[in-house]
Amino acid sequence: MEVHTTTLDGVFTFAPKPHVDNRGFFTRTFDVDVFRQIGVDPDDFVQDSQSRSRKGVVRGLHLRRGSGEAKLVRCSYGAVVDVVVDLRPGSATYLRHEMFELDDRTHRSVYIPRGCAHGFQALTDPADVCYRIDAVHDPSEDVAIRYDDVQIGVEWPLEAEMLSARDLTAPSFAEVVHLLG
Repeated sequence: MEVHTTTLDGVFTFAPKPHVDNRGFFTRTFDVDVFRQIGVDPDDFVQDSQSRSRKGVVRGLHLRRGSGEAKLVRCSYGAVVDVVVDLRPGSATYLRHEMFELDDRTHRSVYIPRGCAHGFQALTDPADVCYRIDAVHDPSEDVAIRYDDVQIGVEWPLEAEMLSARDLTAPSFAEVVHLLG
């Protein structure tokens, strides 16, 4: 498994080396030694979750206030454009975002540190996204930011469809920045 740095401080992508033959494939999606090499304690992950979305669906932008949460995200079926927005005030890449294509062919995953917002758009119908999270979910810490916030400036590849009520009515970044410390 190869580790790649990104343009965002503390955000990494992981590229496994799938073994493909006439039966299908086998690939490693997580490796504790690789995480230790980049300074992330693999024992911190306490929860795995999965979502399924139809093509065009946008989920996000989401993050947690308080101590936040780190995530390891991958697309186990189909393809998505995954977006990470650095909202850590002391970060050298504060308010910048980067997009990553995650799919079931490359099996690439992205590590998102605490303090970064996350969202994705499904490019296929369906697209399954798996999350490994380092904090037990506490709904009182959830923060949503408009998927089309002008200050953040994400340019989604497809027209946004079927957003949740929460995402459709999410406030702008300017309206929630005070919640993030």
